[in-house]
Amino acid sequence: MLNLVWTFFFLSAFGIALCKLLFLGDAQVFADIMTAMFELAKTAFEISLGLSGVLALWLGIMKIGEHSGFTGLLTQALNPLFNRLMPEIPQNHPALGAMTMNMAANMLGLDNAATPMGIKAMQAMQTLNPHPEQASDAQILFLVLNTSSVTLFPVTIFAYRAQLGAVNPTDVFIPILIATYVSTLTGLLAVAAVQRINLLDKVVLAYLGGISAIVIGILAYFAGLERAAMLKQSAQVSHIVLFGLVIAFIAAAVYKRLNAYELFIEGAKEGFQTAITIIPYLVAMLVAFGVFRASGGLLLLTDAMRVAVGALGIDNRFIDGLPTALMKPFSGSGARAMMIDTLKTHGADSFAGRLVSVIQGSTETTFYVLAVYFGAVNIKHIRHAAACGLIADFGGITAAILLTYWFFG
Repeated sequence: MLNLVWTFFFLSAFGIALCKLLFLGDAQVFADIMTAMFELAKTAFEISLGLSGVLALWLGIMKIGEHSGFTGLLTQALNPLFNRLMPEIPQNHPALGAMTMNMAANMLGLDNAATPMGIKAMQAMQTLNPHPEQASDAQILFLVLNTSSVTLFPVTIFAYRAQLGAVNPTDVFIPILIATYVSTLTGLLAVAAVQRINLLDKVVLAYLGGISAIVIGILAYFAGLERAAMLKQSAQVSHIVLFGLVIAFIAAAVYKRLNAYELFIEGAKEGFQTAITIIPYLVAMLVAFGVFRASGGLLLLTDAMRVAVGALGIDNRFIDGLPTALMKPFSGSGARAMMIDTLKTHGADSFAGRLVSVIQGSTETTFYVLAVYFGAVNIKHIRHAAACGLIADFGGITAAILLTYWFFG
């Protein structure tokens, strides 16, 4: 799948550029494409370089938590669910602790902490994979849940909206929570259909019902706060919970008389090596989509959709959010840039401004996560991972559009 997507971007960009040259005499498009190639190759390297420190930090912390036994405690509550969704992973396996930490970090909106924990989980699952070059069922389910995971505190989106003049920067909070929950549920249903996972199992239904109740409770609490208090408290909760986990890991190591420093160094070395490993995968994906965008392919696609929707007599205001929506599965930074551009162009409190804010928070960057996580363990055959991830994206983005119409009409 990645090979097909990667090839499509390059060939489509070349075809569009060639048509512009032959029919419009526009040779500048080739210069734009070459500029995009070099700039995004540099960007991919800078992302990996910047990620090396974060990976070293969090994989070092995770190593302490793993040896102190604390991550085992965190996974016990989720073991019954994981056993039914991922039966190939043994109970109390290190992968379960890393998955739990990754999902918790994603829910708190802590992307920098979630990525190394997710890579750690993928590496642990790879030790159980009988076909190392092919993604296992458990790895695919984890990746799809990761790329569509519920984000309870989209603080960065609130910050951008506040900086760009939104009267109430947090008015998109509830639509984002609902949209991202729809994305997660859609991804789970898609993977369950392919892997024939029994979601009607009593334990699975109990967990889904409990998680839904927690999400609704958090929604009710934060919805009752003023925007300043909401932004402040959500950020504080995120920071306190994360630092509290770090202290708990170290305290558990001290209690067991382990050398926490040496454990941290051991894990940090693994983090640096992992950052080096993912560079080629990031370069390939970012450059491919950058070429497609520089050729004008993305603009042609959105313009065609605007005409088609207009011909059907449907309100086409949502088209202004499509560049962000289409970029989101491929590049988080690219989607963020498009969101900011829309906020500046149309206004933070416009329909388009609110729409791109909800879209940005509705789902994760599927192909980025896929490239990073699978690249870290050298998986070449991804099976149905990309398809199910994109189905989850489609569910989240569709929900974001409908919710924006519903809330902001």
